[in-house]
Amino acid sequence: MAELKLGLIGLDTSHCKVFSKILNDPNDPNHISGGRIIAAYPGGSPDFKASATRVDGYTTELRDGLGVHIAESPEEVASSCDAILITSVDGRVHPEQFAKIAPFGKPVFIDKPLAVSLEEAQTIANTAERFGIRWMSGSVRRYADALNASLNREDSSNITGADCYGPIEFTPTQPGYYWYGIHLVDVLYRVLGIGCRAVTAFSVNGHETVTAVWQDGRIGTLRGNLHNGTHGTWIHRDKSSEYVDTAADGLRKYANLMQDILHMFRTGETRINPQETLEIIRFIEAVNESRVSGKTVSF
Repeated sequence: MAELKLGLIGLDTSHCKVFSKILNDPNDPNHISGGRIIAAYPGGSPDFKASATRVDGYTTELRDGLGVHIAESPEEVASSCDAILITSVDGRVHPEQFAKIAPFGKPVFIDKPLAVSLEEAQTIANTAERFGIRWMSGSVRRYADALNASLNREDSSNITGADCYGPIEFTPTQPGYYWYGIHLVDVLYRVLGIGCRAVTAFSVNGHETVTAVWQDGRIGTLRGNLHNGTHGTWIHRDKSSEYVDTAADGLRKYANLMQDILHMFRTGETRINPQETLEIIRFIEAVNESRVSGKTVSF
């Protein structure tokens, strides 16, 4: 198959470099053929330190080290590419960036978080529907090798619940769990799927936990660690519980994600259902509300 010409919008996260190396560098240990990053628009958010301090460095690395053309606008990227990845680290800018490239009708991957409110996430979904755009969004954590192996077992239909833990960090521009918390939520949904009906969040003396109840009675929990950088998941089945190390495979999970992105770009089939992504945003919105109120929030 012909190599897809791909573009990036937002050069302020390590993901833009990892994705570009996986695709453009044949010597990369996780190299994937079939697509190449040919153009990128730097973007950047001056009021968000995690963006403003990194955009210049990644722009230089991609231009000088990987041969990526640096475009003047998102529209220039969209016009020259077969498909686009919005990799801006700031979820606030995703709706505006998506709106600029939507008229080109190209398939789009939007890195996490899709948006930082359900209203803005729904705006993206509505724009995609209006222009007939296939899109996908998600956290790389859901693509860990060990997690895939566990969920491909024959008894995966017997999963009764999951407990996910990992590092969490808060920043004003990405409210509550929209920043690091989304990794935990995405893994939980990878295990349990859609159908959550209520969440209760606790935030006490630096300790962060969430208990979520699904419509069929299954229970999932999250534990955000402010000072502990490890992450993993316990998956509970009818007759056993299994620990899954979601950190063990290093950058391999990025290649796994990229395989699904390329599949969507080529076939139009999205292996992360957009409706699941929208529910994840609603879940985070409910968690953020519960953290403040101390009350259970129902969907």
